[in-house]
Amino acid sequence: MADLGFEVLGLDVDKDRIDRLSAGDLPFYEPGLEQVLRRNLAAGRLRFTTSYDEVAEFGDVHFICVGTPQKPDEYAADLSYVDEAVGALAPRLERRCLVVGKSTVPVGTARRLAGRLARLAPANGDAVLAWNPEFLREGFAVEDTLHPDRIVIGVPDDPDAAAWAEQVLREVYASMTAEGSPFIVADYPTAELVKVSANAFLATKISFINAMAEVCEAAHADVTKLSEALSHDDRIGGRFLGPGLGFGGGCLPKDIRAFMARAGELGVDQALSFLREVDAINMRRRIRMVDLARELLGGSFIGRTVGVLGAAFKPNSDDVRDSPALDVAATIRSQGAKVTVYDPQALDNARRAQPSLAYGGSTLDAARDAHVVLLLTEWAEFREMDPDALGAVVAEKNIVDGRNALDKERWRAAGWNYRALGRP
Repeated sequence: MADLGFEVLGLDVDKDRIDRLSAGDLPFYEPGLEQVLRRNLAAGRLRFTTSYDEVAEFGDVHFICVGTPQKPDEYAADLSYVDEAVGALAPRLERRCLVVGKSTVPVGTARRLAGRLARLAPANGDAVLAWNPEFLREGFAVEDTLHPDRIVIGVPDDPDAAAWAEQVLREVYASMTAEGSPFIVADYPTAELVKVSANAFLATKISFINAMAEVCEAAHADVTKLSEALSHDDRIGGRFLGPGLGFGGGCLPKDIRAFMARAGELGVDQALSFLREVDAINMRRRIRMVDLARELLGGSFIGRTVGVLGAAFKPNSDDVRDSPALDVAATIRSQGAKVTVYDPQALDNARRAQPSLAYGGSTLDAARDAHVVLLLTEWAEFREMDPDALGAVVAEKNIVDGRNALDKERWRAAGWNYRALGRP
């Protein structure tokens, strides 16, 4: 928003995070975002605070962007952070303003929060709630935010409030709609469902090709060629049809589980029963990865050394939440192997999440003396690594490509025993 020319004040309850942001220090890795942060701090359009009083007095539009993690031991989403944000902000809104939810929430949440906002806001205030889900991808967040493929807003039932909310958000997003980004106005529940439906469809597509990988292994077929052939069908397309270790991160897994939980509450759980198998297929990929590595070592990890390339759930991110790579590494260690992990950006987060694993400072460090090397996150530097250089430091030339990212012929020509999910 600051990069688009607006005056922006960001709030968080974590003072250390606010201090870091105010100093131009981004507390997570996202390509290009640190430059945006520093540019707008220097321009004076962006600053940060821990004061709700300050943001209430400052803002005409309040974006609520807090997390909705999965509840412990449940499928449902934890909405406590959203509720806390609305509860703290609403009593301070003494003039007309728009509160805009961007968090991924179960359908029905926006309508509940709109009622809560109306009850808590001062009588002389005129706060209106809109819902505006985000569709950014980690690793491409700056591009996706500044140049979205669509803008969806959910507005109140009241016609006057709805018209005003739409007018304000059209002004906020004017530069994007001028570039051609579609602007879709809907009711609250439809806007909420757009986000979770998109994530459910994406998860289904990823798990579909990974289910085909299971069939390909049994039939001695090549899932990468199958995926290539399918991608030329315009009805299917090739995006997110790459077979491999499956999805992780802080969005897809918890969002499809929360979607299933909400469907059950609405009495339509059978409509989303297929998502249980989508989730199960995804988790089976991790088990199969461990099995493949064990097979290459003769059936046991005990006393063996394993090099793991990748800890983040995807490249161009330092996010290790529900990371398939870190899950596989920890599982193999629990079965008796010495495991050393390297990731270009996620090592600090990985150490906090899995302190019992060993960590290296480079690809060669992770692979040194390894009896098998696992490629689990498809960073560019792993795709481009030299099989001869890697072969010079390992104990045995065994590699399992968990992302189908390597040229198998090149690696086999260099003397490596190459295996991959869904390939002969």
